[in-house]
Amino acid sequence: MNTLILTSVEQGLIFAVLAIGVTITYKILDFADLSVEGTFPMGAFIFARFITSGAGPVISTALAFFIGTLAGLLTYTLNIKLKIKALLSGILTMTILYSVNLRMNGKSNIGLFSHPSIFDGASTLIVLIIIVAAVKLLMDMFLKTEIGYMLVATGDNETLVKSLGEDSNKYKLIGLMLSNGLVAMSGALMAQYQGFSEITMGTGIIVVSLASIIVGDTILKEKKLKNSTRAIMGALVYKFIGAVAIDLGLKPTDLRAVNAIIVIAFLSYNTFGPQLKKLNK
Repeated sequence: MNTLILTSVEQGLIFAVLAIGVTITYKILDFADLSVEGTFPMGAFIFARFITSGAGPVISTALAFFIGTLAGLLTYTLNIKLKIKALLSGILTMTILYSVNLRMNGKSNIGLFSHPSIFDGASTLIVLIIIVAAVKLLMDMFLKTEIGYMLVATGDNETLVKSLGEDSNKYKLIGLMLSNGLVAMSGALMAQYQGFSEITMGTGIIVVSLASIIVGDTILKEKKLKNSTRAIMGALVYKFIGAVAIDLGLKPTDLRAVNAIIVIAFLSYNTFGPQLKKLNK
């Protein structure tokens, strides 16, 4: 059980980076971006491409972030420039990235066990804590800048942003690119953690990210905490629930159903919980 808990915490930290990225689109911009299901494996495949070409793990991970931002640019172009609805724009980007990911390395599964990773020579848990803390700190600092404030304002009241003479689409672009960059970075971390990149590793990842966000918002509802903190805590609790489910005898193949049930349970609690509390009083 101790090993299971450690594994769930480590994976929870990797998914925390994913959740922080999706928070930008889902909570701040109120943009339903499904492209993350293509961007997550894209980050893994970008890392695999560069690490197998001789680049170092830190550089390969950084490149996964920067190249991953291009997925956000593609979604933005489809949505804003070509006037395609947000939901469909994300789906189209995800579909395009599936082929791009396969083309990148020429096959659907790349083993990385013989290549270096950022976890070599150090505790995986400590490295992940440092990375997540750095991402959280930088994100919180960014949202306090003028651009960050305008990004938040674009999600809250786009009309207000336009009345200030600002181009709200510019901030949507920044948000989408930053979000997808973090998602790709999370994918690169997962590829190093599990020792391979695989074309289907992004399937259902949007549910994982939304579950982390919803769980974090629910359990920390009464606390005045930043969105990044809620996303991190939500990802850790979400993975712990999954670990408990496995320990109770469920098969790994049942986890997708568990993911969906977690989301349903917490959404239902948010909807009916306050009403039940009133009835109990």
